Amino acid sequence: MTLKTPVSMDTEVLVTGVAHSRRRRQLRRTTESYAFLAPTLALLLVLMIIPIVMVIGYSLQSNVILSKNGEFVGLENYLTVLGDGTFWKATSNTVVFTVVSVAAHLVLGLGFALMLNSPLIGGVPRAIFRGLYVLPWLFTVAVIAVLWRMLLAPNGVVNFLLNANIEWLASPQLALGTVTFINIWAGYPFFMVSLLAGLQGIPSDLYEAATVDGASSVQRFWNVTLPQLRPIIISLLLLDLIWTSQQFALIWMTTGGGPIDVTEVLSTYTYKLAFAKYDFSLAATSAVLVLLMSMVLAVFYVRHQKARD
Repeated sequence: MTLKTPVSMDTEVLVTGVAHSRRRRQLRRTTESYAFLAPTLALLLVLMIIPIVMVIGYSLQSNVILSKNGEFVGLENYLTVLGDGTFWKATSNTVVFTVVSVAAHLVLGLGFALMLNSPLIGGVPRAIFRGLYVLPWLFTVAVIAVLWRMLLAPNGVVNFLLNANIEWLASPQLALGTVTFINIWAGYPFFMVSLLAGLQGIPSDLYEAATVDGASSVQRFWNVTLPQLRPIIISLLLLDLIWTSQQFALIWMTTGGGPIDVTEVLSTYTYKLAFAKYDFSLAATSAVLVLLMSMVLAVFYVRHQKARD
C-alpha cells in the first residue's frame, strides 16, 4: 500500500489545477474563434446553403412557386431536362465557349505578360502598354456588350473597316465565334496581370544559371519560366473555367442565346426556363445540374490549392 505524502498530494492538486486552467483557456479560445466566425457562417447559411437546399427541393417537385403546394415527382424533372435537345445544345455551346475562351486567355495573357516583363521595352512604353492592355478589364459587362454591339452592327465600325455588311451577332455561322471573341477580349487582362506578377517573382539567378549552362531563350522559357509559373497557371485555368462556364450577362446582352439557339449556353437556358417559360421546376433542375458541374471544377481547384500549400 502506497501512502501519499502531503507534498505529493499538493503536487497532484497543482497539476490538476493547471490542467483544468489549460482546458478552460483552450475552450475560451475555441469559443472566441467560433464567435468571430459566426457572422460569416450566418451569411453563408442564409445566402448560400438555404437557397441551394431550396432549389434542390424545387427540382424534385412540379408546379413550384406558382402554386402553394408543389407535387413531389422525384427525378422526373431531371429526366425531362436530360432528354431535352436544347439542354445538350446549350451544354456543347458552353463547352466550346469555355474551352476556347480559357485557352485564348492563357495564350494572350502569357504573351502580353512576357512582353511587358521584357527588358527590351523601356519604362514609358511599358507603362503605356500596361494601360492599354488592362483597359478591357476596367469595363463592366454591360459596357462591353453595348460597345461591341455598336462596333459589330451592320453599319458599325468593323464592317466599315472591312467594307462589308456582315451580321456578326445575328449569323448562325458567326454568332458563337463572335461572342467567344468578345469574351476573350474582356478576360485576358486577368491572366496578363496575374502572370506578370508571377514572372516578376521568378529569381534572376535561375535565368543566369541556365544561361551559363548554354540554354537558349526557348529552353529558358520551357525549363525555367513555365515550371515556375505552373502553380499560378493551374489556379488561373481552374478559376477561369468556373467563371467562364457560368457566363450569362455578356451572352444575354449581345445575342440573348440566339439566333436559333446557336449561342445558347447553360446559364441562358436556365434563365429562359424560369422567366420565359415560367417552369421553375425545370429551371431549378437545370441549375442543380450546373451546380454539380461547377462543383467538379471546384473540387479540383481546392485539391490543387491544398497540394500547392
